[in-house]
Amino acid sequence: MKYFFVLGTNCALSVAELQAVLNLTKVQLVAPDFLLWETDHEINPEKLINSLGGIIKIGLIKKELAQSTDQQLLAAIIEEAASKKSQSKEGKFNFGFSDYGEKKFNKKFLGLELKKYFSNQEISSRFVVSQEKTLSSVVVAQNKLLTRGLEIILAEHSGVTLIGETLAVQPFKDLSRRDFGRPARDDFSGMLPPKLAQIMINLAQAQQVDGLLVDPFCGSGTILSEALLAGYKNLFGSDIALKAIEDTRKNISWLKELYKIEGFHLKLLVKNVVYLSKFIKNDSVVAIITEPYLGPQRGNLDFKLVIGELERLYSAALREFYKVLQPGGRVVMVWPVYLGQKSLNPDYSNFKLVNLFPDSLDGHQYIKKTDRGTIIYGRVGQKVFREIVVLEK
Repeated sequence: MKYFFVLGTNCALSVAELQAVLNLTKVQLVAPDFLLWETDHEINPEKLINSLGGIIKIGLIKKELAQSTDQQLLAAIIEEAASKKSQSKEGKFNFGFSDYGEKKFNKKFLGLELKKYFSNQEISSRFVVSQEKTLSSVVVAQNKLLTRGLEIILAEHSGVTLIGETLAVQPFKDLSRRDFGRPARDDFSGMLPPKLAQIMINLAQAQQVDGLLVDPFCGSGTILSEALLAGYKNLFGSDIALKAIEDTRKNISWLKELYKIEGFHLKLLVKNVVYLSKFIKNDSVVAIITEPYLGPQRGNLDFKLVIGELERLYSAALREFYKVLQPGGRVVMVWPVYLGQKSLNPDYSNFKLVNLFPDSLDGHQYIKKTDRGTIIYGRVGQKVFREIVVLEK
């Protein structure tokens, strides 16, 4: 089987997450947002995409055509669409196209011809179109292409035309609700997006769901919330601010009721990270996943002073992390990147910096990473970007 994954806006981060979860082999990166994975193992796309923060769509490649004409491509698409229609419920059959990579396919021609075919078969259908090159997850879901229709994926790789079917899309409603619908939000301090929290949890590769997972800068509890949804049962959060602990408690309670989660243990304390080993047993933690204080976000900053202060704080925190982590345990941590300033360089010499990419893709032109192998995450217009650092004891 050959699966495809439509990646998020940060190709490197999406690939790193897939590598952590699936241990990719026989993998090809066709475009910055399109990855192929050949495997003998069948996956559950809907279940998998709910646990992945950096993946937009998952699907299966159904046909591969070498040097095909438009008519040959159309014939193959009609065959796939007819087969899908025969398996679907009665009623109108909706379909649409997305293409990935450099080649632009004539989707209008293909769509109108497919609609004509259905009309000749006396089948009611609707051709779903978008002004964008690809259909978004929202368009796919709202037009019921997964449940009462078909999204056809087209791509070209090494002279071969790939025809795929989308099987699952990112749960955008759920993610938005967990981001903007939670009762305690701190817009002033800034909040980690749930999608990024999911990615960081996956990068930690903490296999023991009953082991202790720690966020010592818990803020409003995004990482702890997403860890809870991922199935982790033993969580610890701390923060120097009482408001952060209160916000985390509110958000976890809300999440527990919303998703009917039971059977977990959560401990929250107002504590300074530099004393972490005084209230957590040494060698007892399976993973530490955290976005620490990133420094002041507003005003005229003395960057040299801010960077120096953060390096001292993070170095002290990392010394404590090393004490409480189990051997082989990981730290997944955000360090701020100030535009035009040097990168932070706290002391992480006790740890091994983890290589996040499959060997076949390490150094690929689409994968952008720093000189030390970490990933920068951010959007155009942000003043402070996030450096995602993964360390192993």
